[in-house]
Amino acid sequence: MPVYKSLSAHEIAAGVSSGKLSAVELAQEALKLAKTEGKEINAFITICEEKALKQAREIDSSKNKKEKRLAGVPVAIKDNISYTDYTTTCASHILDGYKPPYNATVVDRLIDAGAVIIGKTNLDEFAMGSSNENSYYGPVKNPIDHTLVPGGSSGGSVASVAKKIVPLAFGSETGGSVRQPASFCGVYGLKPTYGALSRYGLVAFGSSLDQIGPVSRNAKDMALAFGVVAGRDENDSTSVAFDYPDYVSQFESKKKFKIGIPKEYFAEGLDPEVEKIVRDAIKSLEKQGHSFVDISLPMSDKGIAVYYIVACAEASSNLARYDGVKYGLRESGNESLLAMYSNTRAKGFGAEVKRRIMLGTYVLSSGYYEAYYRKASKVRELIRQDFEKTFQKVDLIISPTTPTPAFKLGEKVTDPLAMYLSDIYTVSANLACICAISVPFGAVDDGRPVGVQFAAPWFGELSLFQIANILENLK
Repeated sequence: MPVYKSLSAHEIAAGVSSGKLSAVELAQEALKLAKTEGKEINAFITICEEKALKQAREIDSSKNKKEKRLAGVPVAIKDNISYTDYTTTCASHILDGYKPPYNATVVDRLIDAGAVIIGKTNLDEFAMGSSNENSYYGPVKNPIDHTLVPGGSSGGSVASVAKKIVPLAFGSETGGSVRQPASFCGVYGLKPTYGALSRYGLVAFGSSLDQIGPVSRNAKDMALAFGVVAGRDENDSTSVAFDYPDYVSQFESKKKFKIGIPKEYFAEGLDPEVEKIVRDAIKSLEKQGHSFVDISLPMSDKGIAVYYIVACAEASSNLARYDGVKYGLRESGNESLLAMYSNTRAKGFGAEVKRRIMLGTYVLSSGYYEAYYRKASKVRELIRQDFEKTFQKVDLIISPTTPTPAFKLGEKVTDPLAMYLSDIYTVSANLACICAISVPFGAVDDGRPVGVQFAAPWFGELSLFQIANILENLK
């Protein structure tokens, strides 16, 4: 049998479907890696061994495994995505022992397609963070250099793919939580169009921003993974009944794209080495016949401020449900019910989550709603209009994914603003609800990877897979 780590998701699916590969043997290898190499980088919170082996045995014995698009493919999922029989912690003490009574729709679709869920991955608590240092279970380490952050909040999912423990993983995006770590770890990360993937079973952070997103090591696997899980879900009123194409059969394209270069994304604060790599990608694509035009997204400088008002406001509302009454941690409060609430939330939430709850409560409070949340909502619409106007002129927008490569563990922990600015190029896609992808393309002089970001119009994922495949073949 070929070495497991060298196999892509589509190669595994083809091998298992034909009987040349054993889903059980692949699952055993993935589980072994999760327990050893995954432990080294703290990528997993829970290993789902029993159900993984059961799923693998069912695939091997299935008479219709040739119809399974992910037959036998080991997959990891972020621990804010519901999966029955195992805890869903969101990397928070407040959800100790909580086991969801249902699967997320994305999980059901993966299993129906023949995927084998091997584990739940580590993350910033409640997906709030850009470095994966805010987890109750400790930070994830970057597989390339264990002194570096992997990025956040989907650091565990991304690191498990970069470490080749699994060929595919799923994280979640609220402001760049798949693309930013994908850039830091040198893999592919997708932020889908809002509504393309069901949010049913995803623990809510910012409901108007959240979206589950896949992580892969190549463009074809990304197209495969997205095609399996995309589509309307009756359990999620925000999911969209779009006519989703066969992404795998169309991801190889000879189309010549017209691509916009936003001047605001190549300004002060961008690491010179990162800028050079993105410019090199532009030159390489130009040689292939793709055209580039200078564009302006004038509201870009408002993105971070708007994002942290909207996201924190929605978080303060969504996280109000964690009070120690129905599930998870419950601290004593003999003097009153209010004391029990207060004690539970004080002990159960980490510092970053508390910070965002307080920010969100403040901007929604009487006397401040109009000045902050409502104003931010209006500016958010202007950001969306910027993209709408720009996509009438170009097919795609190119930019760096992050302003710098991965930084050191502990480097920005005491400086929240510096940490928040790690997402300066990613938050706008979430605010505008468009799709965007981070494609690995080279590294700075000391070896830290750099991601090139492409954004496309609403439901333009096929164009993202096509340009990712083109760039992949130019490396």
